[in-house]
Amino acid sequence: MTIPEGFRAAEKAAHLAGTADATTTIPNAGLDVPRAKKSWITLLVVGLFGAYIAFVTPIAISLAYRVDNVAPGHEEYLGYVISIGALASVLFGPIAGQLSDRTRSRFGRRRPWLVGGALVGTIGLLVIGLAPNVFVIGVGWVISQLGWSQVLNNITTVMAEKLPEDQRGRVAGMTGAVTGIAPVFGAIIGGVVAANPVLLMMIPAAIALVMLTPFILIMGDPDSRQFEVKAPLTLRTALAGFVFNPMKYRDFGWNWIGRVLFFFGITLGSTFTAFFYASRLDIPVDETAGAVATVGIISIFGVALGAILSGWLSDKLRRRKPFVLASSIIFAAGSIVLISADSLLLLVIGSVITNLGIGAFGAVDQALMLDVLPEKATDAGRFVNIFAYATSLPQAIAPALGSALILIGATGNEKNYVVLYIAAAVLAVIGALLIQRIKAVR
Repeated sequence: MTIPEGFRAAEKAAHLAGTADATTTIPNAGLDVPRAKKSWITLLVVGLFGAYIAFVTPIAISLAYRVDNVAPGHEEYLGYVISIGALASVLFGPIAGQLSDRTRSRFGRRRPWLVGGALVGTIGLLVIGLAPNVFVIGVGWVISQLGWSQVLNNITTVMAEKLPEDQRGRVAGMTGAVTGIAPVFGAIIGGVVAANPVLLMMIPAAIALVMLTPFILIMGDPDSRQFEVKAPLTLRTALAGFVFNPMKYRDFGWNWIGRVLFFFGITLGSTFTAFFYASRLDIPVDETAGAVATVGIISIFGVALGAILSGWLSDKLRRRKPFVLASSIIFAAGSIVLISADSLLLLVIGSVITNLGIGAFGAVDQALMLDVLPEKATDAGRFVNIFAYATSLPQAIAPALGSALILIGATGNEKNYVVLYIAAAVLAVIGALLIQRIKAVR
């Protein structure tokens, strides 16, 4: 991985921070952690499901409706809005991760960020619902992204700190399944309340708050006031949070860049779903909710099967990398089917296949990340956020790239979705091949 020259000093600081000894032992942050109880895992999965509904529903459907409301005929604006929000998350995430690691309160390190993130995310969704133009929609999406991304990142950090190795694949399979199912619920909500922009945005937020609260109450985040801060957060250490030493953490680096490319493929293939369906089914964009919901509901089986089965098998066989490669091939095959789709049936078949691959990749790659995550005892939040922008970076860039790709050879209002899906398939396969270079995990 190449680090930009402007970050060389920050890279050095990151290296020094990574090699320093922790001054205080932090409970449940080492490798030998007790097995998590089924009730704890259940509430974690439920909370993540709710948070992901609020996070992904705008990406999957709601933002497309709002953009079409205020700027009909300009679907390229959707890519720009999503990109700006994701870019804000990329810039804020690593700093937030370091602040989370350094949070000292009787409520623990992660719980305050879960509560604060959920409230900020809800405010952002309300702004989108009330927005009179694309600019305000963009502002609302930035606020929403900053909030909900921290909820998701801190849940992942808790998983890194609390789950032993032999539970990671199974739990990642469950979380992968629910994150795949969440967009379908979002599509259903969009189909029911599409005419009311405030309800379109606030119902997912309300669902998230209700489902997340039980886990926040029982998550077992210990009083952190007695923990010494490893190093004060200065400008130097803040910049260090954006980078890591890929020569020291080679496996983490290969997983990071592989995930970036795979998620470039996923994001390219999912950003323009409503507009793609409208083009292939020859219907207006605001009438695609039924088709999106139908395809999404059926695709649940692909996501759930891919995530749960691959997560369970990867724990059982103690293998991660073969499942990552297989998931990319499955995703590419589904993308090829979508390219040729001219009916609802073919859209269903292509989407089920791609979601089978997405579910498998999401589960196994998250378990793999938990396996190779550096400095779990002291810098888990920092590295989880660095890993998270392997997802948010594609979300920042891929929609804008997609906006350009669909204009290649476009005639009138008919955009070029063939190029879009070919690019998605190729990037996913390349990403999976790079992950095969990891040494510590089979």
